[in-house]
Amino acid sequence: MAAAASPDLPAPHTPVLLRPLLKAVAPVTGTWLDGTFGAGGYTRGLLDAGADFVIAVDRDPLAFEMAAEWAGDYAGRITMQLGVFSHMDEYAQDLDGVVLDLGVSSMQLDQAERGFSFMKDGPLDMRMSQEGPSAADLVNEADEATLANILFQYGEERASRRIAKAIVKARDLAPIKRTLELARIVEGCLPRAKPGQSHPATRSFQALRIAVNDEYGELFQGLMAAERALKPGGKLAVVTFHSVEDRMVKRFLTARSGGGGNPNRFAPDVERAAPQFTVDKRKAIGPDAQELAENPRSRSAKLRVAVRTDAPAGKVDARAIGMPMVKGK
Repeated sequence: MAAAASPDLPAPHTPVLLRPLLKAVAPVTGTWLDGTFGAGGYTRGLLDAGADFVIAVDRDPLAFEMAAEWAGDYAGRITMQLGVFSHMDEYAQDLDGVVLDLGVSSMQLDQAERGFSFMKDGPLDMRMSQEGPSAADLVNEADEATLANILFQYGEERASRRIAKAIVKARDLAPIKRTLELARIVEGCLPRAKPGQSHPATRSFQALRIAVNDEYGELFQGLMAAERALKPGGKLAVVTFHSVEDRMVKRFLTARSGGGGNPNRFAPDVERAAPQFTVDKRKAIGPDAQELAENPRSRSAKLRVAVRTDAPAGKVDARAIGMPMVKGK
């Protein structure tokens, strides 16, 4: 997502998989909703590619402050909606397309005061909306079992119990309020990272961020909201950055395109409901060599695209699409 930088605002990041996304959804026409506006790269890409109008949704007020520098260039073709993409069907109906770029944006990571980064000292915050309970509230108030469950389910952290125990021991002495303070606690529970490996605190910080912002719940509800908001022939494009998100999107689209299969091959066939989506490519689209060279952040990104049918919208079960569940959160 690209935007001009200013001395008081963080440097923007490049939109991941924008070229293959625009190619996969071409021709781009009509009204689109960008559910994860960020620094506006997908919105600008859609407008430049031919979209008549884009509804830009973000829960972070900073995103719209940054957009003030360039939004006037698209006057009459863009509207900005503060909110969450799980409510997109309340913001618009009969959409020609929906784009979701999941995860945290670079503009949030780059600001130490937002508390997302384990590389920069700042308040332990992590709230995308800048409202509600923070990561510090979660770290200092959740019981040990809940913390361990969050780290394991949301971060796939194998040392979750060890880290949770260390967090509780540390907070008994004094509240944990700073990002680097928490990063040091996590580091003390894990082997030193080898060259080329990710930082030891990566999974723990990811897990806490997901919990604070209910990212998996948002994705689950957002996919169903997109189904309700898209018109027949409307396109859904989702960019994910880790395996759990991609699994949820893949299973949702598989189930909604009639590819769920019969759970018992010996049971009699039952009449299936008409599919809500068609999926041209079962395999996700990843970055090519050019994108990897231009934007290393894209190395783990996957794009999945589907087209809405005229079948009535419905509901899916969160567990059926692999949404991690945390008790006691």
